[in-house]
Amino acid sequence: MAHFQLCSLKILQIFSLLLLLLYPAPVSCECTCDDDTVPQDKAEALRYKLGAIASILVSGAIGVSLPLLGSRISVLSPEKDLFFMIKAFAAGVILATGFVHILPDAFESLTSPCITSSPWGKFPFSGFIAMMSAIGTLMIDAFATGYYKRQHLSKHKQVDADDEEHAGHVHVHTHATHGHAHGSADSPSDQELLSSQLIRQRIISQVLEVGIVVHSVVIGISLGASQSPETIRPLVAALSFHQFFEGMGLGWCISQAEFKWLSVAMMGSFFSLTTPMGIAVGIGISSLYKEKRQGGLIVEGVLNSASAGILIYMALVDLLAADFINPRLQSNARLQLGVYVSLLLGTACMSVLANWA
Repeated sequence: MAHFQLCSLKILQIFSLLLLLLYPAPVSCECTCDDDTVPQDKAEALRYKLGAIASILVSGAIGVSLPLLGSRISVLSPEKDLFFMIKAFAAGVILATGFVHILPDAFESLTSPCITSSPWGKFPFSGFIAMMSAIGTLMIDAFATGYYKRQHLSKHKQVDADDEEHAGHVHVHTHATHGHAHGSADSPSDQELLSSQLIRQRIISQVLEVGIVVHSVVIGISLGASQSPETIRPLVAALSFHQFFEGMGLGWCISQAEFKWLSVAMMGSFFSLTTPMGIAVGIGISSLYKEKRQGGLIVEGVLNSASAGILIYMALVDLLAADFINPRLQSNARLQLGVYVSLLLGTACMSVLANWA
């Protein structure tokens, strides 16, 4: 009994000590929602913003253009092993962008003490919106793929019916006389497979660009609205690298989709211009937009959450899963190892940038 009382006393002492250690934590955490606490210099900040527009525009254009130009190089063709490793690197960049850059920012915005606790503080909206965004992307992905497949199938059936009407006995006689079959690349089943894969890649690239663009707009407006040179200065270089790597990831997806050059140029230009345009909009509304005010935080948190859900889904499902279950990859242990290293390298490069952006 005495031993039990002694143990209870020790447990009580430890529990009391923990309470004393933990109690000051929430008291010492002071939060201010006033932007005036940050040193501001509008003239110097504007110079940094203009420099950011030029730097981010150039780095984004180079990043998205390299894969598009590289697709014309035989070493980087989809038939080569190097293509799998570069694609894994790009997918790692996109995955880290969603998990390490965007989702934490969304949680920070929607759990800020500068917004009302009801309902934002009573429910994990950031994770919920990201989840619903991923589910919505899945539904759009499946619906669009099914729609285009049905369209292609109906056209294919119409062409077959016309061929049967007009070919007649001449078609049969030609095949019977020469006694040969077309190569596998020309068979209807292979043509349908190639067409289906192409449709899939086009949908992937378009949905991925939507997710990246939403995030880029939020980044651009936040940077453009800031009046603190100390805040903007480290972001210029970090966001330039960020845009470069994101552009590489998007560029590889666009190159696989085999769009016409006009569409490729439009998608690449749209990506490159989005963040600079966001900065320009932020400069225009800098007198009205307050980063730590409730409205701005809620809009920023919701958009970032939605963007994170899109990018995480696209990276895991459409980019990585499709390659990791590829028989060519699974039958080659050396290629598997190279892809794993490339994936980890891509996530590492993007994760390191989280220290600054």
